[in-house]
Amino acid sequence: MDRSQRWLAWIGVGLVAVAGSVHAEGKLGVTDAWIRAAPPGASMLAGYATLKNVGDAPISILTVQSDAFRMTSLHETVIQEGVSKMRELHRLAIAPGATVALAPGGKHLMLMQPRHDITVGEKVEMMFLLADGTRLETYFDVVAPDSTGD
Repeated sequence: MDRSQRWLAWIGVGLVAVAGSVHAEGKLGVTDAWIRAAPPGASMLAGYATLKNVGDAPISILTVQSDAFRMTSLHETVIQEGVSKMRELHRLAIAPGATVALAPGGKHLMLMQPRHDITVGEKVEMMFLLADGTRLETYFDVVAPDSTGD
């Protein structure tokens, strides 16, 4: 293989890699993403959204990150012996074509120690990290405390 053929081969490899990453980013659909605003100085907020696996293979969300908060995690509210408790989810698996609701009283994002006051009308950047290394950037709308995010 001469130099120009090697160069063309590397371009082909690069194009395949780019095409693969575009496909990978399209596996998780995030809609209706919102955070309920809290009073100034609040140390904890929650994030909600509808998550859909639009790919043809199972996906697994490991965590969510945001520069707006010092710590973020996936949580689930469960009832144990009549008592509502929260527990951290270390992974959230979504089957192909399945939808998971992050909603009050169920699975949700815990958003701890905001770096600034999170105000109504703001859009907060969130980054979903998947087990396959895919990173999906999305934005959550901050809504009034009495809103349901609709």
